[in-house]
Amino acid sequence: MTDIVTCDIVDAHKASGRIQSCNIQFKQYGAHVAFAGPVRTLKCYEDNALIKQTLATPGNGAVLVVDGGGSLRSALVGDVIGGLAVKNGWVGLLLWGALRDTDALATLPLGIKALGSNPWTSGKEGSGQLDVPVRFGDVTFKPGNWIYSDSDGVIVAGENLA
Repeated sequence: MTDIVTCDIVDAHKASGRIQSCNIQFKQYGAHVAFAGPVRTLKCYEDNALIKQTLATPGNGAVLVVDGGGSLRSALVGDVIGGLAVKNGWVGLLLWGALRDTDALATLPLGIKALGSNPWTSGKEGSGQLDVPVRFGDVTFKPGNWIYSDSDGVIVAGENLA
C-alpha cells in the first residue's frame, strides 16, 4: 500500500481522539516504506519461534506487531522469517526489538520496521504470547486495531480509517 500518508491521517483524525502516534523512532528495513493493515500482536523476549510459527499462517493483509521488550541483543526476524511473511500474505512487521539479514530484508515486498539489527540469533523455545495487547512507544496495540506506517512514523487506530 503506497498511498499511506500518516501526516494526512493525523490532520484528519487528531481532534477525534481516534488515533495514537507511536513515539519510537523505528528504522525502516523492508522494500515497502508505507504499509497499513489490521494488527496482530505477539509478545516475546529474545525468542523467535512463535514469530516464525505465526508468520507461517495466512496473514490476510495483517501487520504483526511484536513486543520484543526493546532488546537489541538478538534478532527476532531474519530473511527466512521475513520470506514466510511475504509467502503467507502479511503486509508488515513492526518489531520493538532487533532483526538481521538487513540486505535481504530490503528486497522483500513487505513493510518492516525495527529498532535496529544484530546478527546474533534468538532463542527457539517458543515462549511468548499471541494476540494479547502490547504496549510500547506510548501506544497500546490491540489485535484488530489498524496500523498505518510510512517514513514519518506509525499511527494506530481502533478501526480502518480508509
